Amino acid sequence: MHHVPLNFVKKKVAGGGRRSMEQSLNLTSMIDFLMVVVIFLLSTFSASGEQSVPKEVKLPNARNVQELLAAPMVGVAGKDVYVDNKPAGSIVEALDAMEQGKTAQPVKLSDLETKLKFMKETWKATHPSDAPFPGMVVLQLDEKLPAFVVKSVFYTAALSGYNNISFLVNKKGKGQSEGGGEAPAH
Repeated sequence: MHHVPLNFVKKKVAGGGRRSMEQSLNLTSMIDFLMVVVIFLLSTFSASGEQSVPKEVKLPNARNVQELLAAPMVGVAGKDVYVDNKPAGSIVEALDAMEQGKTAQPVKLSDLETKLKFMKETWKATHPSDAPFPGMVVLQLDEKLPAFVVKSVFYTAALSGYNNISFLVNKKGKGQSEGGGEAPAH
Protein backbone atom coordinates (compact mmCIF):
# COMPACT_ATOMS: atom_id res chain seq x y z
CA MET A 1 0.00 0.00 0.00
CA HIS A 2 2.87 2.27 -0.70
CA HIS A 3 1.38 3.45 -3.88
CA VAL A 4 -1.92 5.07 -2.99
CA PRO A 5 -2.76 7.85 -5.37
CA LEU A 6 -3.35 11.13 -3.61
CA ASN A 7 -6.43 11.92 -5.69
CA PHE A 8 -8.19 8.84 -4.31
CA VAL A 9 -7.56 9.92 -0.71
CA LYS A 10 -8.60 13.46 -1.50
CA LYS A 11 -11.96 12.22 -2.91
CA LYS A 12 -12.68 10.08 0.13
CA VAL A 13 -11.88 12.82 2.61
CA ALA A 14 -13.92 15.42 0.70
CA GLY A 15 -16.98 13.14 0.59
CA GLY A 16 -16.80 12.49 -3.11
CA GLY A 17 -16.68 8.74 -2.71
CA ARG A 18 -19.50 6.29 -2.20
CA ARG A 19 -21.65 6.66 0.85
CA SER A 20 -21.14 4.48 3.81
CA MET A 21 -23.30 1.38 4.02
CA GLU A 22 -24.11 2.20 7.63
CA GLN A 23 -27.01 4.65 7.88
CA SER A 24 -28.26 6.05 11.14
CA LEU A 25 -31.99 6.42 11.64
CA ASN A 26 -33.28 9.35 13.67
CA LEU A 27 -35.85 7.73 15.96
CA THR A 28 -36.77 10.85 17.92
CA SER A 29 -39.25 12.19 15.38
CA MET A 30 -40.76 8.72 14.84
CA ILE A 31 -41.26 8.22 18.59
CA ASP A 32 -42.86 11.68 18.85
CA PHE A 33 -45.25 10.80 16.04
CA LEU A 34 -46.19 7.47 17.61
CA MET A 35 -46.82 9.14 20.98
CA VAL A 36 -49.22 11.61 19.34
CA VAL A 37 -51.07 8.75 17.63
CA VAL A 38 -51.33 6.74 20.87
CA ILE A 39 -52.63 9.75 22.82
CA PHE A 40 -55.17 10.48 20.09
CA LEU A 41 -56.41 6.88 20.06
CA LEU A 42 -56.63 6.73 23.84
CA SER A 43 -58.65 9.93 23.98
CA THR A 44 -60.94 8.80 21.15
CA PHE A 45 -61.71 5.28 22.27
CA SER A 46 -62.93 4.62 25.78
CA ALA A 47 -62.78 1.06 27.03
CA SER A 48 -64.64 1.92 30.23
CA GLY A 49 -68.09 2.08 28.60
CA GLU A 50 -68.68 5.68 29.62
CA GLN A 51 -70.83 7.83 27.38
CA SER A 52 -69.62 11.27 26.37
CA VAL A 53 -71.92 14.13 27.28
CA PRO A 54 -71.79 17.58 25.65
CA LYS A 55 -70.47 20.29 27.99
CA GLU A 56 -73.70 22.30 27.87
CA VAL A 57 -75.78 19.31 29.07
CA LYS A 58 -75.96 18.89 32.85
CA LEU A 59 -77.31 15.44 33.63
CA PRO A 60 -79.60 14.91 36.61
CA ASN A 61 -78.27 12.97 39.61
CA ALA A 62 -79.74 9.66 40.82
CA ARG A 63 -78.89 7.04 43.43
CA ASN A 64 -80.57 3.96 41.91
CA VAL A 65 -78.78 3.36 38.62
CA GLN A 66 -77.90 0.49 36.30
CA GLU A 67 -74.91 -0.02 34.03
CA LEU A 68 -75.17 1.62 30.64
CA LEU A 69 -76.29 -0.84 27.95
CA ALA A 70 -75.75 -0.68 24.20
CA ALA A 71 -78.74 1.24 22.84
CA PRO A 72 -79.34 4.30 20.67
CA MET A 73 -78.52 7.47 22.60
CA VAL A 74 -80.95 10.36 22.05
CA GLY A 75 -79.56 13.65 23.31
CA VAL A 76 -80.75 17.24 23.37
CA ALA A 77 -78.13 20.00 23.39
CA GLY A 78 -79.53 23.51 23.12
CA LYS A 79 -82.34 23.27 20.56
CA ASP A 80 -80.75 20.40 18.63
CA VAL A 81 -81.56 16.70 18.91
CA TYR A 82 -78.86 14.08 18.36
CA VAL A 83 -79.03 10.31 17.95
CA ASP A 84 -75.70 8.65 18.73
CA ASN A 85 -74.00 12.07 18.46
CA LYS A 86 -75.35 12.67 14.92
CA PRO A 87 -77.88 15.47 14.21
CA ALA A 88 -81.51 14.29 14.20
CA GLY A 89 -83.64 17.44 14.13
CA SER A 90 -84.52 19.96 16.80
CA ILE A 91 -86.96 20.61 19.63
CA VAL A 92 -88.31 23.77 17.98
CA GLU A 93 -91.71 22.08 17.39
CA ALA A 94 -92.06 21.40 21.12
CA LEU A 95 -90.85 24.88 22.10
CA ASP A 96 -93.36 26.48 19.68
CA ALA A 97 -96.19 24.41 21.18
CA MET A 98 -95.12 25.55 24.66
CA GLU A 99 -95.17 29.21 23.58
CA GLN A 100 -98.68 28.76 22.17
CA GLY A 101 -99.85 27.09 25.38
CA LYS A 102 -100.56 23.76 23.63
CA THR A 103 -99.07 21.52 26.30
CA ALA A 104 -101.97 19.11 26.85
CA GLN A 105 -100.57 16.60 24.34
CA PRO A 106 -96.84 16.03 23.71
CA VAL A 107 -95.51 17.01 20.28
CA LYS A 108 -94.15 14.43 17.86
CA LEU A 109 -90.64 15.47 16.74
CA SER A 110 -90.78 14.33 13.11
CA ASP A 111 -87.03 14.31 12.32
CA LEU A 112 -86.29 12.30 15.46
CA GLU A 113 -89.09 9.86 14.63
CA THR A 114 -87.72 9.34 11.11
CA LYS A 115 -84.19 8.67 12.43
CA LEU A 116 -85.36 6.24 15.13
CA LYS A 117 -87.63 4.33 12.72
CA PHE A 118 -84.71 4.04 10.28
CA MET A 119 -82.53 2.65 13.09
CA LYS A 120 -85.27 0.17 14.01
CA GLU A 121 -85.55 -1.04 10.40
CA THR A 122 -81.76 -1.33 10.19
CA TRP A 123 -81.74 -3.41 13.38
CA LYS A 124 -84.44 -5.72 11.97
CA ALA A 125 -82.52 -6.13 8.70
CA THR A 126 -79.29 -7.09 10.47
CA HIS A 127 -80.71 -9.48 13.07
CA PRO A 128 -82.47 -12.85 12.71
CA SER A 129 -86.18 -12.61 11.97
CA ASP A 130 -87.10 -14.54 15.12
CA ALA A 131 -85.16 -12.17 17.41
CA PRO A 132 -87.49 -9.67 19.08
CA PHE A 133 -86.64 -5.99 18.71
CA PRO A 134 -85.44 -4.79 22.14
CA GLY A 135 -86.88 -1.30 21.63
CA MET A 136 -84.38 0.23 24.03
CA VAL A 137 -83.27 3.86 23.85
CA VAL A 138 -81.36 6.02 26.33
CA LEU A 139 -82.31 9.69 26.67
CA GLN A 140 -79.48 12.09 27.44
CA LEU A 141 -81.29 15.24 28.56
CA ASP A 142 -80.28 18.33 30.49
CA GLU A 143 -81.79 18.53 33.96
CA LYS A 144 -83.12 22.03 33.18
CA LEU A 145 -84.90 20.99 29.98
CA PRO A 146 -88.63 21.85 30.24
CA ALA A 147 -90.79 18.87 31.21
CA PHE A 148 -92.92 19.31 28.08
CA VAL A 149 -89.84 18.90 25.85
CA VAL A 150 -88.77 15.79 27.80
CA LYS A 151 -92.30 14.44 27.40
CA SER A 152 -92.21 15.14 23.64
CA VAL A 153 -88.86 13.34 23.18
CA PHE A 154 -90.18 10.42 25.26
CA TYR A 155 -93.43 10.36 23.23
CA THR A 156 -91.58 10.42 19.90
CA ALA A 157 -89.31 7.55 20.96
CA ALA A 158 -92.34 5.49 21.99
CA LEU A 159 -94.12 6.23 18.68
CA SER A 160 -91.01 5.05 16.84
CA GLY A 161 -91.18 1.63 18.49
CA TYR A 162 -88.79 2.24 21.38
CA ASN A 163 -90.85 1.32 24.43
CA ASN A 164 -87.94 0.53 26.74
CA ILE A 165 -86.75 4.05 27.57
CA SER A 166 -84.04 4.96 30.07
CA PHE A 167 -82.50 8.25 31.15
CA LEU A 168 -78.77 8.90 31.32
CA VAL A 169 -77.97 10.31 34.78
CA ASN A 170 -74.98 10.97 37.01
CA LYS A 171 -74.59 8.34 39.70
CA LYS A 172 -74.98 10.07 43.03
CA GLY A 173 -72.84 8.55 45.78
CA LYS A 174 -73.70 8.28 49.46
CA GLY A 175 -73.29 11.56 51.31
CA GLN A 176 -72.87 13.47 48.06
CA SER A 177 -74.51 16.86 47.64
CA GLU A 178 -77.05 17.57 44.92
CA GLY A 179 -74.50 19.35 42.71
CA GLY A 180 -71.89 16.60 42.41
CA GLY A 181 -72.14 13.55 40.23
CA GLU A 182 -69.99 10.68 39.12
CA ALA A 183 -69.89 8.66 35.93
CA PRO A 184 -72.96 8.66 33.66
CA ALA A 185 -75.27 5.67 34.10
CA HIS A 186 -78.92 4.95 33.38
